[in-house]
Amino acid sequence: MFGIVIILLTTASCSSDSVAQVPQFLPGKQVGTVQTELIREASGIVASRKNPKVLWLHNDSGDSARVYAINFDGRLLGIYRIKEAHCRDWEDIAIGPGPEPEQDYLYIGDIGDNGAEHKSITVYRVPEPKVDPNGALAQMQVGPANSIELVYPDGPRDAETLMVDPLNGDIYVITKRELLSKVYRAPYPQSTKQRTTMDQVATLPWGLAVGGDISPNGKLVIVRGYFNASMWVRPDGEELWRAFMRKQLRLDLMEEPKGEAICFDASGGGYFTVSEMVHPPIYYFGRSVVSDKSND
Repeated sequence: MFGIVIILLTTASCSSDSVAQVPQFLPGKQVGTVQTELIREASGIVASRKNPKVLWLHNDSGDSARVYAINFDGRLLGIYRIKEAHCRDWEDIAIGPGPEPEQDYLYIGDIGDNGAEHKSITVYRVPEPKVDPNGALAQMQVGPANSIELVYPDGPRDAETLMVDPLNGDIYVITKRELLSKVYRAPYPQSTKQRTTMDQVATLPWGLAVGGDISPNGKLVIVRGYFNASMWVRPDGEELWRAFMRKQLRLDLMEEPKGEAICFDASGGGYFTVSEMVHPPIYYFGRSVVSDKSND
């Protein structure tokens, strides 16, 4: 009987630890408004980890090959043209490692394909530039970009979610126009000289995925649709894609007209969202419970 009690107490303790690993978030609040009219369809967003309180955004199709740096208030800090890049249908942006150690890179996903007619998609990679939050508006070129050309193993797809694993540089693309969105991976190092065929590694429990991000420590994954968002926890030592086989944590979103962009903050302690419109609000969802195991 004593042994049974120990087992039950141990089980309860493990269950409590498991619950503690799941982060909880506060209700969203507006922290700023995108102040420039140059950003009319913010399709992707990512928080800089080297430039404090800087967000990188880009437009959907129709803009030139450039990205924008803003602060949390939404003030435009810089316009950065990407050399040797083309904008067919840019849909998402990520930050991750690359060829040079200790260097953060911007990854820009030219992955939109509404008609599922293009044989390949392209991810552009450039070193993340330094941004002066107190200086005059910066306008410069960065690059030239590395072009990473990717192919689906099962034919063309439309996608709007690009993520880069901060622990190993693997690229993840999640499709949009499916009943259940599919997750594809291109392991690092990706070729910049020839096409790379991705592997399908997971399937989401829902479809119409339009944006996503991985926390800077690689332990949390967030993916959103237009009206829903979910998070998955990645245990230590596990491949990122296996997190999608675990239970999802449903997250709150604010009501946004065609909201597509989502990203973690630089610490992984909360997440931002923004929508495709002129002067969209910038929403932030802070952490209410921080788990040591998921946010080391």
